[in-house]
Amino acid sequence: MPLPRPRKAPITKMVGRVLCVLLVGSAACFAQQVHRDPGGVRAAPDTAAAHALRTAIPANQRHPGRARPLVAVIGHNANTELTDFVVPYGILKRADVADVYAVGMEAGPIQLFPAFRVHPDIDVTAFDARFPEGADYVVVPAVHEDDDPALLAWVHQQWDKGATIIGVCDGVWVLARAGLLTGRRATSHWYARQALIRQFPQTEWVSGQRYVVDGRIVTTTGVTASLPVSLALIETLGGADRAQVVANAVGAPNWSSAHASEAFQLSPRHVYTAAHNMVALWRRESLGAALRPGDDDVALALVADAHARTYFTRVLGTADTLTGVRLASGLLFLPDRTNADARALPSLTGTTPAKEPLVALNTALTSIAQRHGTDTAALVALQLEYLWLAAGAR
Repeated sequence: MPLPRPRKAPITKMVGRVLCVLLVGSAACFAQQVHRDPGGVRAAPDTAAAHALRTAIPANQRHPGRARPLVAVIGHNANTELTDFVVPYGILKRADVADVYAVGMEAGPIQLFPAFRVHPDIDVTAFDARFPEGADYVVVPAVHEDDDPALLAWVHQQWDKGATIIGVCDGVWVLARAGLLTGRRATSHWYARQALIRQFPQTEWVSGQRYVVDGRIVTTTGVTASLPVSLALIETLGGADRAQVVANAVGAPNWSSAHASEAFQLSPRHVYTAAHNMVALWRRESLGAALRPGDDDVALALVADAHARTYFTRVLGTADTLTGVRLASGLLFLPDRTNADARALPSLTGTTPAKEPLVALNTALTSIAQRHGTDTAALVALQLEYLWLAAGAR
């Protein structure tokens, strides 16, 4: 099953080692160790101080002649992280405080992981022709090919033209490889931290913040940090009142940059759960996520991302047409299954058009816990770097 960053994920490496232990017959000793470790992801106290801690993203004044700011959310066509890409795009489109484009490195669909395909609004060649002066803000999600020279060059060119660059989750690897983090403060997904420290020692790697702002460079922690950083950008572009309206609409109480980094650590129990789920081939399933015009793609992305990280579930987009479906943001989703093939798939549950995205995510994690166990739900929350309790509370 897909992981957030398959090429570098220590979860994958550690699971491989654990599988070796299991195969040579030492599982019992490991299981005893796991039994002593409660594992899980626990929410830190939600204090007033944490609510108040917001890190402002400076307004970009490099293109004052524009009627509205220009935001590009760049995706690599080969594989781009679902939530990192869809959440900023969807939330910024909902806010209506900027002109927002989903940009592909090439013409044609973008394969998202761990689920879905989308067709971008424009590719980089057409974007550069239409906006030769560059974007005001560029959002860079996690991608598999984070060393692609074309992607690195394009991001650096946008920086040179004056854009603020926002690396979401492991999008930070692109920023680092493009040479934009030298001498700066930055953060990342919890499990990438040590690898980044080793490879990019000239960057100050920060813990305890969901997003870090250093001039025109913004970086975030894992996956679900796409929500608060998007709201912080909306506050910059449209003011605090507009950001609060959008925050309420997505079910986010605030967009604080405070973060309980110490809550996210890979325990033996997590590794055991991943190893167990990986070898349980008889429990594999495919679920169909109905693509309906106007549905909330932010909620859908969060729910599908969660289910697809259990090591049990493959999520497939379903629709009545091959031509694609435009969801609430206007982004065109391309189905994996249509007609009879779509109807034959059990339906993915946990999201409806009426549910706020974070409510839908909590519902999905509760559903995962009920179907596959609390340990699996905790493993999913760990990958998403999301503070979650077994009861679904935040």
